Amino acid sequence: MSEQWHEVGDRVFVRRHESYDLNVGLVVGDGHCLVLDTRETARRASDLVAAIRRITPDPWTVVNSHAHFDHYFGNAMFVPAEIWAHARAAEEIEKDGEAVRDRVAAGREPEAADVEIVAPDHTFTDRATLDIGGRPVHLRYFGRGHTDNDIVVHVPDAGVIFAGDLVEEGAPPAFDDGYPLDWPGTLTAMLADLPEPVIVPGHGAVVDRAFVTAQLGELATTADLARRAHVEGLRDLISQIPYPQALERAFLQLDEVG
Repeated sequence: MSEQWHEVGDRVFVRRHESYDLNVGLVVGDGHCLVLDTRETARRASDLVAAIRRITPDPWTVVNSHAHFDHYFGNAMFVPAEIWAHARAAEEIEKDGEAVRDRVAAGREPEAADVEIVAPDHTFTDRATLDIGGRPVHLRYFGRGHTDNDIVVHVPDAGVIFAGDLVEEGAPPAFDDGYPLDWPGTLTAMLADLPEPVIVPGHGAVVDRAFVTAQLGELATTADLARRAHVEGLRDLISQIPYPQALERAFLQLDEVG
């Protein structure tokens, strides 16, 4: 594999993969490290393990940013280890992981058929702080967005935020399991609470706060126009919406409220 680690803060690394344009994070402390997300097949997770071992020989704690297969199918390659996620992510993986594996293997990723589903065994609902070799790393939940279980990993001593799929670079945000009406508020809360300048999206290039602010504006426009279209029946507004693919999920939320 040709992917390389890039240090984006003091002993904080990002490895951007050709498959799914996925970012994996690595935080190295004294005698311990944190791995954020584990890729989408056993083979690719093994490649990730080898890449981590070129940086550090230390034991790890694993964090899954949310319950989408490309972020957790490699968990089995990292046990025994603590695996952290939002409580809803762990529940979803436990409940639906094998069915998701079978569906993914039958479609876009045949080699996922041999994935052993390993759900996170450490969970939280609002916030948690991990000691990674003397470095505090904060896990935060700011609300629904890309899913109902997206978490943010904050490395304060390095000025780095891993935003997961709450932020996308190189492609539009993905709304298949999303909450378009909540997403702008979630990102607003993240930016207001975490001042760090370096933000790592779940996919694509590392970005700055200006990029996230601009994407937040597009998400807010999408939510506002979806509300107008829903209430006023102005379906022609769809052509003005930055992310029209969000409408189905936005309307589903509005129908439930109405």
